[in-house]
Amino acid sequence: MVPPTGDGGSPAPIDRPILEFLQSRLHATEQVSRATVTDASGHLVLRVDFAQSYYPAVVDEAQLTVRWYTNDDFKLHYREDHADRTWECRWDRHPNPHNTRDHFHPPPAAPTPGKDATWPDDHRDVVALVLDEIEDRIAELWVE
Repeated sequence: MVPPTGDGGSPAPIDRPILEFLQSRLHATEQVSRATVTDASGHLVLRVDFAQSYYPAVVDEAQLTVRWYTNDDFKLHYREDHADRTWECRWDRHPNPHNTRDHFHPPPAAPTPGKDATWPDDHRDVVALVLDEIEDRIAELWVE
């Protein structure tokens, strides 16, 4: 077994071509106001800012950060900022001491340990699954 890195991520390097592929696809959607590959806190990530018009007024800002590694490990972290709280969750695949390699950190606080899960192998399928779950969350917000 490969040991986890100090940041809880993968021991493999970031797969920049996959981040750039996802950036171009997501930026082309109406739901996304900006998608940028950037160095956040010393980690290369894709930061996706969702269009404010896509959300009810109770959400100040919503974003998805994606780290994808060359060994197909990943971290997809969804976060909503509200005036009085933060709502977040995370889909992960990486070696760690707290869960199986594939796991989910559930909302509203994305606690560790998370819940063991099984994710698709292909990055496009993983992102589609995550976006479907975000769509479900947005629908819930409009009903509240």
